[in-house]
Amino acid sequence: MDTVEELNGTYFYDGISNLSPQELLFWVMIDEAHKQLGIKDIVGLASIILGNNIIEIPGKPITATRGTSPASLFFRKHLSYKFRTRILPTLTKKSFTLRGIKIFWVNNLGAFVGRAVPVLGWSIMAADVAIISFNTVNRFNTIVSSEDKIW
Repeated sequence: MDTVEELNGTYFYDGISNLSPQELLFWVMIDEAHKQLGIKDIVGLASIILGNNIIEIPGKPITATRGTSPASLFFRKHLSYKFRTRILPTLTKKSFTLRGIKIFWVNNLGAFVGRAVPVLGWSIMAADVAIISFNTVNRFNTIVSSEDKIW
């Protein structure tokens, strides 16, 4: 292990000495994030960006969510299959609010896939945050003395 506790109550980690427990936690988190992040995170970030409603669409009703996403336009064009009834649940931003989502049922396969793209991206990012946090606390707790442990 590359970490040892020093005599004066501070810690040594990866070539950095005299670290307080809080500073050690920061450096362990940076190390765990470096281990976790990779190509799937680029896909996740791209999914979030491509699923953002950045393209203005004229003629939409005032109650509709403003704009559309590049992903939605692409998949509506290339997956134009329509079901007879609205059987596919999608998540969209609520109109006239700064936060929140609403569930909207669609019958267009392309709309469903286009609206699923940012959900996939946010899911990847949320999983990474959870994994990094869990691994950071576990690793930190194996390094520090009992009085500095989290939980």
